[in-house]
Amino acid sequence: MTNLKLRGRRRPAQVEKPPFRLPSMADVRATTPNGFKVVSTFSGCGGSCLGLRMAGFEVVWASEFVEAARETYSRNHGTPVDPRDIRTVQPEEILEAIGMEPGELDLFEGSPPCSAFSLAGKREKKWGEVSQYSDTEQRSDDLFFEYVRLVEGIRPKAFVAENVRGLTVGKAKGYFIEIMERLESAGYLVEAQVLDAQWLGVPQRRARVIIQGVRRDLHLRPAFPKPMQHRYSIREAFEGLPRETDLVSIEGYAIAREASKLLPGEQSSKYLNLIRPSWDEPCPTVTQLGGSNPGVASVIHPEGKRKFTIAELKRICAFPDDFELTGDYSQRWERLGRAVPPVMMAAVAGAVRDGVLRRIAEPRAVP
Repeated sequence: MTNLKLRGRRRPAQVEKPPFRLPSMADVRATTPNGFKVVSTFSGCGGSCLGLRMAGFEVVWASEFVEAARETYSRNHGTPVDPRDIRTVQPEEILEAIGMEPGELDLFEGSPPCSAFSLAGKREKKWGEVSQYSDTEQRSDDLFFEYVRLVEGIRPKAFVAENVRGLTVGKAKGYFIEIMERLESAGYLVEAQVLDAQWLGVPQRRARVIIQGVRRDLHLRPAFPKPMQHRYSIREAFEGLPRETDLVSIEGYAIAREASKLLPGEQSSKYLNLIRPSWDEPCPTVTQLGGSNPGVASVIHPEGKRKFTIAELKRICAFPDDFELTGDYSQRWERLGRAVPPVMMAAVAGAVRDGVLRRIAEPRAVP
């Protein structure tokens, strides 16, 4: 089995960089199609799908179990969303819906819920249990095997899966090894790398394991993006952002007193999730629970005693300013905290497009 590789952890030499800019939703919709079709699972609010569209892919089928996430997805994407628990979805149903036979789909994508493996969570204490997940309850530590089941039935030319880095650490590594072996047994050359979003155009430090596979009969290796030679800071990300009034203050909560002691770039020793980031660095990882209420310890604004606004969070998570989010503040924060940053997925999808799918489509020289 191919060893896990770490990418984006070593800092390249700094070079002159372009200004930070995110495309609008109109820009994304106007992207020239690349001719490749993708099925998305565990689609959430559509972060991965947005990145795929930025890279020119056509999303022909998507699924999402959480109603609030589906509502946001539908506001921003034209693809219908299958609402069922993925455990009940059969590969034959997906193939019928997209009018394809096994082996014809270009790319299969998914980010199975990962809180059971997160280094910030309770990990193995919750494995095998049904627990709260967003606005629902479900067991989540087995969902990656449902992703594998669908890959086995659909047999796409290539697949991409995203999960937390914790999947490769400690006792969870057993799951990781089993998943890799199952995918290899399905007839794929499989590789995994840990990519950090801060080196792929996202103003946030967010390390994720990306698992890729290419069907063995295609005789190509997976292709991963190379880290950029620059990063973007919070200051650069907020450039041109209008001043907001929907500020969420932490005054009156226990974390407020602790926050007043923190200098930019410091983490609380009392509340480990309480971090005051530096204006001149990428933001620390935004978690889904950080906005659940004002008193929850999380990444806070570089100045003052408040949380980020949703407009600020969209910049930090590399979503277009005009991406529509539904629900209250907590739900909107959660959608962004759970999502794959679209710009990060665009880099991953672009590497698969150019390094795998376009090479498959190239005319072969006749001996």
